Amino acid sequence: MQNFQVKSIGKIDVRDDGMFIALEPKYIPALQALDGFSHINVIWWFSDFDNEDMRNILEAPQPYKMAPPLMGIFATRSPIRPNPIALTTVQIIHTDFAKGIIQIADIDANDGTPVLDIKPYTPSLDRVEAPGLPEWCSHWPKSLDESEDFDWKNEFNF
Repeated sequence: MQNFQVKSIGKIDVRDDGMFIALEPKYIPALQALDGFSHINVIWWFSDFDNEDMRNILEAPQPYKMAPPLMGIFATRSPIRPNPIALTTVQIIHTDFAKGIIQIADIDANDGTPVLDIKPYTPSLDRVEAPGLPEWCSHWPKSLDESEDFDWKNEFNF
């Protein structure tokens, strides 16, 4: 098995005035030409769930109310994974290019979470017009915009 070396480029910063991605100073030049993009894909590390026991859990008992009784981890968005890597598409509110800080609308990561990479969201590569879904989640919103008003708490068993 091959090992990989991954380095954090920054961290999630959750404050009273919003959510931010704060880059390490050496990565600030990588923001060049990001202006104009409304959304980015943030690749981050589920650092709160990174231990050997959690990395070996491969099945989850019905995490979603209408899901099958047992699901493989690859069929869930659980933070418990063989490699605790997360991908979240987020809206950019503002970018401070001089300080290397991106204010974002929301992210499902905790304060201090390591950020591994950022890629611009581009519909030609990231959007699927008619994705296939299992029946148990086919009623979920079809976009981030619709998700804002959806009762997600009624969907989960935790």
